[in-house]
Amino acid sequence: MNIEKNNLLQSAVFGGGCFWCTEAIFLGLRGVQSVMPGYSGGRVEDPTYEQVSLGNTGHAEAIKVEFDPEEINYRDLLEVFFSTHDPTTLNKQGNDVGEQYRSVVFYTNEEQKKETEEFVNELENDKVFNSPIVTEITPFQKFYEAEGYHKNYFERNRNNPYCMVIINPKLEKFKKKFVSLMKPK
Repeated sequence: MNIEKNNLLQSAVFGGGCFWCTEAIFLGLRGVQSVMPGYSGGRVEDPTYEQVSLGNTGHAEAIKVEFDPEEINYRDLLEVFFSTHDPTTLNKQGNDVGEQYRSVVFYTNEEQKKETEEFVNELENDKVFNSPIVTEITPFQKFYEAEGYHKNYFERNRNNPYCMVIINPKLEKFKKKFVSLMKPK
């Protein structure tokens, strides 16, 4: 019997600090069809990495995730997102400081907004973090793809010191915690 699969992909947009880290993590999830690094939430049209890095465009480094809701749901994506960066630091992730590194969920519809707000409330009520969550929950407006050299950055630059010191430990932690959500090898 041939059962056709629902090919209606959904999008989610997250800013969790450096997009090299978040891209590497989300690419490992089953049901994720693509992850695009880029910029969202700012006031400058077609920003460049150099402009965003200066911290005065209003954009966050973000990833746009295309996923199959029959294989992974939005709540799973939220769990991974909130577990793999620090949602309690304002405009800062590790050594990266500035509004471009803020924690933000750009919801694409009212269902995502509601689910994100409920998820954050659960984390706060369960006191998962020692400090209050400062993650912005804001409507998605526009996403600008990052320059080509940012795409699949970790895969292409594994021996880069940043990748070895920052991304590798995050990936190892992610793989241990979310083994059930990983793509099969």
